[in-house]
Amino acid sequence: MELLKGKPVADRIKEQTLKITESLLAENTVPTLGILRVGAGESDIAYENSAVKMAKSLGIHVEKYIMDEDSDTDDVLDVLKVMNEDSNIHGILMFRPLPAHMDEEKIRNHINPAKDVDGISDASVGGLFTGNHRGFPPCTAEAALLILEHYGINPEGKKAAVIGRSLVIGKPAAMMLMDKNATVTICHSRTPKEAMEDICKESDIIICAAGKINTVGAAHVTGKQTIIDVGINFGEDRKMCGDADFEALNGKVAAITPVPGGVGSVTTALLMYHVAEAAREA
Repeated sequence: MELLKGKPVADRIKEQTLKITESLLAENTVPTLGILRVGAGESDIAYENSAVKMAKSLGIHVEKYIMDEDSDTDDVLDVLKVMNEDSNIHGILMFRPLPAHMDEEKIRNHINPAKDVDGISDASVGGLFTGNHRGFPPCTAEAALLILEHYGINPEGKKAAVIGRSLVIGKPAAMMLMDKNATVTICHSRTPKEAMEDICKESDIIICAAGKINTVGAAHVTGKQTIIDVGINFGEDRKMCGDADFEALNGKVAAITPVPGGVGSVTTALLMYHVAEAAREA
């Protein structure tokens, strides 16, 4: 079983990013990421901390906008207006999902597309579906595809199962796989258990994006599968884990990404690369 570690992929992206940020800093432009977080979700804070740490190492400044969970839609729109109009902020990262009482669709589409470095607005996602590749793709979905590419796993002609249908990861990842000429099946919370197991067994590539511990286990594999686990969960022992049951799958798949140490670091590196690109194009 091959362990698909994210570090070598992230390191390559960081090298490319550093070249851009160094040239920008030489021109007195400080590439800046604005982070908007509503509430204090564990996975959001974990991602935020890793993003801030990596940004600092690459010469990218971070401005945080932290809001209470009981804020309303208009409150968030007001903050986004400030971020959109601040010429010193080149990229905006907004954590999702937002609290249920907020109009998430309205809020995410309020982000200036030029600053939408995580690809969450309709304008950005639409680029994936139309194939015009305008704007920035969602970082986590892009990270999953870059890991496959780095390890020489070509999706072309292969069957792929994507577990999860969110605009954050599932749907963009499916579109990216199809763009690479894979045959894709999307599974989700309403897919019957036995059907999901059968679909995964027939697949060569499985991208786990369900947001639930142990979504994929030994019953889903036959030994040939490559599993890209994008989940960030915390088990009863408070340790970070993915959507796949790593212990149950150990030695029973062809390749798998660990959590932590897999997709997460690549996602963060891509976010920084997008910020540098946005600053260069500003």
